[in-house]
Amino acid sequence: MLLPFLDGDVVANTAAMLSNKLLQMANGAVYDEDRGVKHIHDAKLDALEDIIEAANGHPVLVFYSYKHDLERIQQRFKQAQTLRKGANGNQDIADWNAGEISLLAVHPASAGHGLNLQDGGNVIVWFGLNWSLELYQQANARLHRQGQKRSVIIHHLITEGTMDEDVIAALEGKAAGQDALMAAVKARIENIEE
Repeated sequence: MLLPFLDGDVVANTAAMLSNKLLQMANGAVYDEDRGVKHIHDAKLDALEDIIEAANGHPVLVFYSYKHDLERIQQRFKQAQTLRKGANGNQDIADWNAGEISLLAVHPASAGHGLNLQDGGNVIVWFGLNWSLELYQQANARLHRQGQKRSVIIHHLITEGTMDEDVIAALEGKAAGQDALMAAVKARIENIEE
């Protein structure tokens, strides 16, 4: 659970830390023991560029996981903006919904509830995934909600052979389990009402 670099090591002392480091590496960079960023690859940035080009000028909402993800996204895509706080954030939401922001990078934990972004675009890109089904579903619901006039397209940037594959499988499994539970509860309620 040690990845040595010449100018600082990447250390994972627990299984949870290892999972986190492996997800960072799948995204293209990882924090070392001194909170420096070690560059690994640009594959996800390249894939994001392809999706932005394919969107043909339509706004794209990108969910990122780590601060270094955001920094690398903003470095590559100068037009990328984030949601600010307070009144500035309200203006950012209005600008997004007016189509004035072409690329909005948001951490899913800061966009989980209450943001109405459905008027600004219909393309979501998950640059980095997390293990939380609730965060995943709530973030997607920022565009996939009442008032959306187009089909919402959700892209997952998954690095082959990495923890990304485990996370997306876990999210799909959790969603299937949740759907099965809801169907069972609904059937139970229908039986009681009869």
